[in-house]
Amino acid sequence: MPTLTSSCIRGDTLLREIRGIGPARVRAFAEAGLVTVLDLLRHVPTRWEDRREVVPVSAVTAGSAFTFRGRLSEVRRIRTRRRGFSLVRAVLSDSSGSIPIVWFNQPYLFQQLRDGEEYLLHGAVRETSPHGLELLNPTCEAVERALHSARIAPVYASVGSGKGSLGPAILRRLFDTVLADFDPATIPEPLPEELLVRRSLPLLGEALVALHRPEGDENIAALNERRSPAHRRLAYEELLRMQVTVALLRARETAAARTLVYRVDDRLRRVVRDLLPFRPTAAQKRVLGEIVADLRGPHPMLRLLQGDVGSGKTLVAALALAVALESGFQGAFMAPTELLAEQHFRSLERLLGKRYRVGLFVGAKGGRSDPRLRERLAAGEIQLAVGTHALIQEGVVFRRLGLAVVDEQHRFGVRQRALLRGKGDQEEQPDLLVMTATPIPRTLALTAWGDLEVSTLDELPPGRSPVATTVVPAGKRRAVYKKVREELEAGGRVYVVVPLIDESARTAAASLAEAEERVRAELADWPCAVLHGRLPAAERDRVMKAFACGEVKVLLATTVIEVGVDVSEASCMVIESAERFGLAQLHQLRGRVGRGARPSCCFALHGRLSEDGKRRLEVFARTNDGFEIAEEDLKIRGPGDVLGTRQAGLPGFRWARLPDDWELLEQARDDARELLGRLGEEALEGLRKTADAEKAGWGQ
Repeated sequence: MPTLTSSCIRGDTLLREIRGIGPARVRAFAEAGLVTVLDLLRHVPTRWEDRREVVPVSAVTAGSAFTFRGRLSEVRRIRTRRRGFSLVRAVLSDSSGSIPIVWFNQPYLFQQLRDGEEYLLHGAVRETSPHGLELLNPTCEAVERALHSARIAPVYASVGSGKGSLGPAILRRLFDTVLADFDPATIPEPLPEELLVRRSLPLLGEALVALHRPEGDENIAALNERRSPAHRRLAYEELLRMQVTVALLRARETAAARTLVYRVDDRLRRVVRDLLPFRPTAAQKRVLGEIVADLRGPHPMLRLLQGDVGSGKTLVAALALAVALESGFQGAFMAPTELLAEQHFRSLERLLGKRYRVGLFVGAKGGRSDPRLRERLAAGEIQLAVGTHALIQEGVVFRRLGLAVVDEQHRFGVRQRALLRGKGDQEEQPDLLVMTATPIPRTLALTAWGDLEVSTLDELPPGRSPVATTVVPAGKRRAVYKKVREELEAGGRVYVVVPLIDESARTAAASLAEAEERVRAELADWPCAVLHGRLPAAERDRVMKAFACGEVKVLLATTVIEVGVDVSEASCMVIESAERFGLAQLHQLRGRVGRGARPSCCFALHGRLSEDGKRRLEVFARTNDGFEIAEEDLKIRGPGDVLGTRQAGLPGFRWARLPDDWELLEQARDDARELLGRLGEEALEGLRKTADAEKAGWGQ
């Protein structure tokens, strides 16, 4: 295969056609999925080193890397007794002084380097004995052919494996060859020109070249923090692609005209007032108003209701369901676990059961406790169905579904909520309200749920007080349990939470078995019970009732109590192996206490901490504000982990940094909506497909 001259190089040129890339290197690149020049350009540097400043030898100190210009002398090869190990030594001199150099396992340098010639070198300086300061393994190149020094040097991840792998120095040399006369205009541009102009963004080809060959005056900090103009352009493209998908989804979901007509009049308002167990907060009134406005709007409702632990989301959902039931429709309330579904069933039956017929659907076929339950639902006798995924199983049919509520939205994907909406009449698309007790940072509200309108309960009901939280090393456990005994003696009830049911050989986290032995020894005077997800539903129900009525004073549990469990007398929580939990999960667990009049406390016992673990527990102890915790959790873990892998449709971002790129995300959202309004769905779908093809090239 003849090689090409540099002037012929395009984005679609095959790497095997480039001079200097022989069969072995082609194989190494192919192993990494790099076949064309564009593929190679997508292999962007992992970091950039500032080698622009040439430093006099006399000015250096140990522990840092420097760039030098000087002449070599005393170049010699040192043989060692260690087989396969060799040294090359030399001395570098400039007008200010000299410094010895050592290279490990690079014997070829002895043949290449010449005494008396001038070179540019870059490397780390260390303190050694007996040589004093020494330059360690530097790059070394003739001044007139400098590639690795006196510039901003890109540092690449190696390509290939074993002896055939290509390291950073080789890759810099190959990129220099490829980019010598490369035309960036040969790379297809997926974004409309008007957006590039509006947002002052470079073309894709220009951005990629800028990352491999930064200008001499480029801000090195901006490059390494991924804030350079090239990074900004790539981040914007990622965010626009995602917002185009969201805009299309929302346009299609809201395209249907409303066919369900809700009756909202004085009679309904009296019914709602009679159902209220207490005076609602201003936030609850506001959010209920937003929901009712949607129910009376021109399109089916798609709304996310988010609120901190204990903010009263279930009450708002119950009142919204009452609006649907009073209008002659059925309602559905779906929760992710049987325990949570059972808790919601009891709460909703307590609120609505005197006026409406409520049924519980759990188990593989739904309606486990009553075989006729599905028949009654299909006939319209059951007005409100509460359940798990059983609600979306085949054979569960509604007569006329009006409003579907999905709790703990982050545990369901888009497909599951679509299946629930699909239980309604094909010509009468149900309204959808999804809820989460995990406050969503505003950036994620636009990414994961950009197709939904968002309502926020940002006010706690009267009587809820902050929980005093203390982070304690596991070695001081005895002192914690002394405090727990004092709380029990004063009439409180206690949760002890562990991360594992069974002991694990791979982790030092606490398990139920060992924790139960400890709890029964430390708190022997108080009745204790165990709760976890493997218990039969009837046993779980019995244990929770015993704890709620005070028959059990200490509940030892896994994270099955994370959401939905409401025992107002519980005033203390001990979280064992707290470092094993995420920040949002810790906050959810803590929300099980502080629900009554008693001052409440939480102790987070921990083992050895990583830096992230230490940061999580510091935030956990500092604040009870779920929204602040959500933002911190996003900074620590990133968007994918915060939402969980089950959330369909959220891309893994290679370039965008949330929440730092919030402004860029807003711009992408506005641009996607404007394009949809002006170009229509067909043109926007074309842009999405073009962008998706580009995305595939990044290996995402």
